[in-house]
Amino acid sequence: MHRRRRTALFLSAAIVAAAPLLTACGSDAHPGAAAVVGGQRITVAQLESRVNEVRAAQRAATPDQAQYAQTVARTGSLTRDTLHTLVLDRVLNQAAKNAGVTVTRKDVQSLRASLEQQAGNAKALEDAWLQQYGVAPARLDDSLHTEIVAQKLAAALGADMNTPDGQATFWKAMSEASKTLDVDLNPRYGTWDVKKSSRVDAKTPWVREITAPQTAQGTA
Repeated sequence: MHRRRRTALFLSAAIVAAAPLLTACGSDAHPGAAAVVGGQRITVAQLESRVNEVRAAQRAATPDQAQYAQTVARTGSLTRDTLHTLVLDRVLNQAAKNAGVTVTRKDVQSLRASLEQQAGNAKALEDAWLQQYGVAPARLDDSLHTEIVAQKLAAALGADMNTPDGQATFWKAMSEASKTLDVDLNPRYGTWDVKKSSRVDAKTPWVREITAPQTAQGTA
């Protein structure tokens, strides 16, 4: 099926190519915190709540117990990936603030309407985002907001993310924001290193090609 493809940022390659610009070592200075970013705690309870949202949505979308078990096994790094997203979102927002980038609710609504049209309907988009990116339906707008922030930041920096120079420019801005925020991870979750972190797979969860994710039905 032909679908209009909307090109966005391709930062997966940037992670592989970039130097480890965003790093921090964990400490025990903040008990009960999964991470501290800009002096603000992301508590273990908050992290677990986010993970539970995803698990509940996955369970509702997969009534078959065996299939749900497979889903859980396939997303075994969900807690670490969720923390990575929460921290990186804050770094991204700081970098965007430094660059004077803003995103409006209208921007998010426009993108969501476009993706819903491509996916077929709102539920199809929510299901696909949950399946492919581990985003609970209630957090979809937040995820789309982050996508737009990343795109606008790259544009404001004049960073072509298809080129090594553009990627370097983007990650330099992220590095500066990270230093400002003084990211500190609980050692339980590892250390903060965009290039080599064991806490994240090869992709950046919050930046991807903005095209309606393929659903299990009829989007060949």
